[in-house]
Amino acid sequence: MGFLLGMAMGVVVGIASVFGFVYFENIRSKQRTDLASTIAAFAKMGLLDSRKILPGKYYPPWVVFSERQKLSLTYSFVKWLNQHLMKIWPYVDEAASELIKASVEPTLEQYKSAFLASLSFSKLTLGTVAPQLTGIWIVENKDSEGITMEFELQWDGNPNIVLDIRTKLGVALPIQVKNIGFTGVFRLIFKPLMDQFPCFGAVSFSMREKVIGGEVSSIPGLSDAIEETIHNALEDSLTWPVRIIIPIIPGDYSDLELKPAGILEVKLVQARGLTNKDIVGKSDPFAKVYVRPIKDRIKKSKTINNDLNPIWNEHFEFIVEDASTQNLVIKIYDDEGLGAAELIGCTRVYLNDLEPGKLKNMWLKLVKDLDVQRDTKYRGEVHVELLYCPNGVENELMNPFSNQKYSMTSLEKALNSGENGMLVADADRLIPTPKKKKDIIIRGVLSITVVSAENLPSMDIMGKADPYVVLQMKKSESKNKTRVVNESLNPAWNQTFDFVVEDGLHDMLMVEVWDHDTFGKDYIGRCIITLTKVIMEGEYEDNFPLEGSKSGTLNLALKWTAQPLYRDI
Repeated sequence: MGFLLGMAMGVVVGIASVFGFVYFENIRSKQRTDLASTIAAFAKMGLLDSRKILPGKYYPPWVVFSERQKLSLTYSFVKWLNQHLMKIWPYVDEAASELIKASVEPTLEQYKSAFLASLSFSKLTLGTVAPQLTGIWIVENKDSEGITMEFELQWDGNPNIVLDIRTKLGVALPIQVKNIGFTGVFRLIFKPLMDQFPCFGAVSFSMREKVIGGEVSSIPGLSDAIEETIHNALEDSLTWPVRIIIPIIPGDYSDLELKPAGILEVKLVQARGLTNKDIVGKSDPFAKVYVRPIKDRIKKSKTINNDLNPIWNEHFEFIVEDASTQNLVIKIYDDEGLGAAELIGCTRVYLNDLEPGKLKNMWLKLVKDLDVQRDTKYRGEVHVELLYCPNGVENELMNPFSNQKYSMTSLEKALNSGENGMLVADADRLIPTPKKKKDIIIRGVLSITVVSAENLPSMDIMGKADPYVVLQMKKSESKNKTRVVNESLNPAWNQTFDFVVEDGLHDMLMVEVWDHDTFGKDYIGRCIITLTKVIMEGEYEDNFPLEGSKSGTLNLALKWTAQPLYRDI
């Protein structure tokens, strides 16, 4: 009996073991199949797919690139390219020299100094030393009709460049450019893609980034003028977004040419805490503002004498050709009169950080150099308002500096005849005639409600203050002030004031907070507010930090009602 029972138990355990083995083998097989499917799915993933499921901090170093994606090129392949570039360099030299001469020479003539009659190349060869490739990237963009590549090059060449210069006095001055060194990035755009060899219709060529060094052998005093002319010519003829289009397959490629993509409206409001460059007195600051650093596109502000906290309140307009790569540069100088102006500091804003049609109010810290930022010294800050409006979306975005949506007053309609560059009425719109450029004047009433203040600094020995607010329009100098709130660092006023404003886009509101004393008053701080935002939005409420105060914010509500009037400029 015991034998039979033992045998039965053995059979049961054996069968159970077989079934268990088969069951777990099936589970393991399914896990291996699922893992293989998962690995296959990951293999098909691109960079954008990985970004959706994996936080950026977990990317390996070779994946984290926003603009430039690495090609599957090894160091040996780049070395191979350099070896072949050396072999074909004599032919590249001949073709590139002709291309540069044809592209740059007309621009040299355009930018020549007033005392020069002509400026041209009498000799131009790039020499026998080939440049070296140090990097290759594919630029990630949304354009499905083309491919953009960038090549980083270094070149310490031995070119032979001689300029033939003739002055207006008839004197010929051959000038040699020597000791040229170059480090830069070239952009090549293969577009449009086609179904016939070599699979693209044209190549667009441009210098994307550059550092150029060289010497001009010339008469003392003339070298600087020549170097500036060459610099401006290169910027205007070869530097991105300018591009040289080389057709590969015959066709019309006019759509690839440089075209305006939009307008950048810049209001240079003020600066604060500028470094003093003068031994006696204070600096006399002015600003240079540009998107492209060429002569006729650089805007210069007025000079504010003896002031390290200048208020400019000036408006500039810039043409933008490529908002994805261009940037706004602001350089603040100290005016030295007859001497060369001394740089106080500079800053820049990348235009791809701006949301089209949305006003951006910014305080920007000044640095010594935009490219090499090793100096951490505080040089001051500059306050700007920026508005980027792309072309082709005029009906979707509001640009108050060229807006045509305001209704005319009865007087303006009666006086309007469309003659002499005045106004043309079209239903309820204002359309400037094409005879002259128009500057829009927006008149109206600005209503300001001084709501409250928070965290004001103490101004008396009891740790309190007796604050009140003074409001003033800068252009008209009309003023109002609130009542005094006694013994409070967090006062509430809730008082509303109306100002009639004749030119809202070029005026600003100056708001100062004072401490009332029996025998006088003490200054606490201020905020300066342009009217662009309230004109665009109609009304808004915000907390404004007090400048010149160690603490404190002012809560204001602004409302605008406007009527426009155009004037010739």
